Amino acid sequence: MGVSEEMAGLLAAKFAAVFPHLDERQQRLVAGAEARSLGHGGIRAVGRAAGMAKVTVSRGVAELESGQEPLGRARRAGGGRKKAEGKDPGLAAALEELLDDSTRGDPMSPLRWTAKSAENLAGELSRQGHQCGKDAVLRILHRQGYSTQGNSMTIEGRQHPDRDARFRYTGGRAGEHLAAGDPVVSVDARKKEQAGQYAQKGREWRPEGDPVRVRDHDFPDKELGKVTPYGVYDIGANAGFVNAGTDHDTAAFAVESLRRWWRAEGKGRYPAARRLLVTADAGGSNGYRTRAWKAGLAGLAAETGLEITVCHFPPGTSKWNKIEHRLFCQITRNWRARPLASHQVILETIAATTTRTGLKVTAMLDDGTYPKKARISGKTMDELEQRALARHGFHGEWNYTVLASPRPAPEPGPPPPAPAGRCGQATLNHPALTGMDPADLTALAAALEVPFGARREQRLYQHRGGPRRGSGRAGGHNRKLDLTDHLLATRMRQHLNLPPKVIGALLGADGTTISHAASLTASLLAARPQPPAAPPPGIRLRTLGELREYAAGHGITIPAGIGGHTPPADSTLRASDTPQTQLNLECLPDHSNATLSWLRSRAVRVRGLG
Repeated sequence: MGVSEEMAGLLAAKFAAVFPHLDERQQRLVAGAEARSLGHGGIRAVGRAAGMAKVTVSRGVAELESGQEPLGRARRAGGGRKKAEGKDPGLAAALEELLDDSTRGDPMSPLRWTAKSAENLAGELSRQGHQCGKDAVLRILHRQGYSTQGNSMTIEGRQHPDRDARFRYTGGRAGEHLAAGDPVVSVDARKKEQAGQYAQKGREWRPEGDPVRVRDHDFPDKELGKVTPYGVYDIGANAGFVNAGTDHDTAAFAVESLRRWWRAEGKGRYPAARRLLVTADAGGSNGYRTRAWKAGLAGLAAETGLEITVCHFPPGTSKWNKIEHRLFCQITRNWRARPLASHQVILETIAATTTRTGLKVTAMLDDGTYPKKARISGKTMDELEQRALARHGFHGEWNYTVLASPRPAPEPGPPPPAPAGRCGQATLNHPALTGMDPADLTALAAALEVPFGARREQRLYQHRGGPRRGSGRAGGHNRKLDLTDHLLATRMRQHLNLPPKVIGALLGADGTTISHAASLTASLLAARPQPPAAPPPGIRLRTLGELREYAAGHGITIPAGIGGHTPPADSTLRASDTPQTQLNLECLPDHSNATLSWLRSRAVRVRGLG
């Protein structure tokens, strides 16, 4: 019985609607079922309606009539093309050998200096006679337990025998400070970041095909330069502070960052604190060998009144410094794929860093100058060791405390005689001139000696633009003002309002030097409590003669010769009547009146006619 045209059309419509949802075997079985229901001529009719070959429909009918259980898959087991490793039993072993040779570092291995990518491995196997593609290589590698992996940074090199004990010691000191309510901070400097439209690592969500455009080269921007973020992480408060410096990463910059944190955050957060614990790396600008770091901390301790304890981590263990995984990693995550186009962008991005645990960050720009290679003299370091540093009993080279009030200086010997042209310190250290008790002024000089020395070394380095290269002259008396001279000049300026020229005449220095010394010392005095001082007498002394009369009234004798040479009994200066000392003004060309007046005064002085 044949199949009508109408039935063939219905079958074609049915197959067109159903077949797109079926796999190859299911289509074959549906076609076979329809052919069996149509009887004689059904295979041909179904083949035409479904667009199948009669052989395919016949296979469907045979599978239905065989009575087998459903396969649960499109093809029978063993169907399809054979795998490369099945056709080549030595393929897997050859691949394993390639990987082993390259891993062991065999210099004769073909992949010794080549990346072990799937393409390279497949190419080398094909050259050896094992025909395969990268898919076969990947399949074999996964089956044998291989995966792509990066480097594991676990080799730490030499370890100090007391490394674990040092961590326990630092943790114990930190716990002690936190329990007492004293601040504990972790400090470090991040790597320098280029300010400008430069690429940043990472990815960020943006419209497809619209990435942020950045420079194709990383040449530094001459205007913006680089920024060094120096961080201070307050462990107890879970708060960060970043001082973004635009100059060198030096010890002075590290100390200034700590000072800025204390003024901006720490002082208000810990108003009753008298101690500060700082945990830092063993190297860098805040390393345990850096003299300028200790000298700067001595100045900071004297300025703030804090006893600063420093515990350095063992070398090679900076990753355990809490600032690394509490603050710096969060900043890196926050500015991923975001160009640091300007200093303001850097500050805003750092300040916006937060975590679910409540981290808050403050950022500040520091455009100060911090020259490299600043040197602290051995004499200054000896003074620091004797008076301002307290080494701990456990590895004092890494654990030490900087005292807020230096130890008393050793008893000085008899004062040397004052050089010609200046007044002795013992004479000037009088309450009538300074308004302070002489013992109080001496004690104040001893307390300021360490911070004064550190600041002076830094100032001289900046003025020179480099380290000291020698005294510049041999022999002779050193007329530089010491700390006691600075204090005497400052107190006489404050108590008697003496002009700098008069004070300079007493100390054998220029008036400009006295003004600078008084300004520098006043800033040091303002940062610490001072002993009581008498009120100013309310008189006006403007000349050295007026000061002599005032001093004589209080039993103070200012030696003769101060402020210039004492003239001889015969005030007329005589010079030999030679052509070199005679000046004929009439022979001079026509100059300005000012020039002639000056020349006449010089001629009168030489001839002794005045």
